[in-house]
Amino acid sequence: MRIETCYFCSSKVYPGHGMLFVRNDCKQFRFCRKKCRKAFQRKKNPRKAKWTKAYRKLAGKELTIDPAFEFEKKRNAPVKYDRELWTKTVSAIRKINEIKERREKHFVMERLRTGTQREIHMDIRDVQKNIALIRAPEGIRKKDTEKLDVTMEDEEEEIVYMPAKEMEKKLAAGIMDVEMQKIKN
Repeated sequence: MRIETCYFCSSKVYPGHGMLFVRNDCKQFRFCRKKCRKAFQRKKNPRKAKWTKAYRKLAGKELTIDPAFEFEKKRNAPVKYDRELWTKTVSAIRKINEIKERREKHFVMERLRTGTQREIHMDIRDVQKNIALIRAPEGIRKKDTEKLDVTMEDEEEEIVYMPAKEMEKKLAAGIMDVEMQKIKN
């Protein structure tokens, strides 16, 4: 069974599915569905359509360089049937699929990790830009805050003010979250 790939979106086209378009110069184009065929006829660029694999690879959303992809290349040389060869091939396919899944999971986790790091960086930058909104009022000093105890009806919470320079350093170092948790406990 030969599984073809869609010319436009690069998805799999199983036997008996999809459409085949043959141009006047005898070049064949396989499409998985009408959407891909229509986009091809309108001369759309698959790298600009966000739902295609070409766009996802170009935008860095999918793994692009993986030696396991070489295994899926189309081979036109006929092979004489050999039971041992077929069993080895099937076991190799399973192993390669496991390796590809593991690599893709690792790639996705790395993308998520860099995204959260970028968000943290942006948050720190916002705080540094708008530090005037966070600073303690001029009249209240650290000495005065030691005497202050603000009580609420349900819980007692201690309000701690710190100088803006010290807060900037702690935010940049990532220590602020730990100290806030200590204060809450």
